[in-house]
Amino acid sequence: MTKLTLGSHPYLLGFEQLERLLERNAKSGNEGYPPFNIEQTSDNSYRITLAVAGFAERDLSITVEDRQLVIRGRQVDDGADRVFLHRGIAARQFQRSFVLADGVEVGEAIMENGLLHIDLTRAQPETVVQTINIKRG
Repeated sequence: MTKLTLGSHPYLLGFEQLERLLERNAKSGNEGYPPFNIEQTSDNSYRITLAVAGFAERDLSITVEDRQLVIRGRQVDDGADRVFLHRGIAARQFQRSFVLADGVEVGEAIMENGLLHIDLTRAQPETVVQTINIKRG
């Protein structure tokens, strides 16, 4: 018995890239830090919110790499001259990735009260009807 994958199913042509995206996302190993929300703000827009308390705007970078939204955070540890009796707030780096569908564009990013909001919009798909002429062989 042959296992059918998304890319090898006979009725789904050209979906090999989607299967690779799913595999890459499953292997990304995103841990639980920082916590985040994804909300649908309208029929064609979304907002990703990450809890980045302790990070300044200069400590964060947001890039789109090969249809993947990547948010990175790196704090500069200035505690060399400080003496901590207890250190429960770690200055650790993170990377959080989200795979974007075709037509989804990243809008603005807003930092507010320790939350990083990233707005996404999806372009309205155009309905295209194409007639294919049949040539005689």
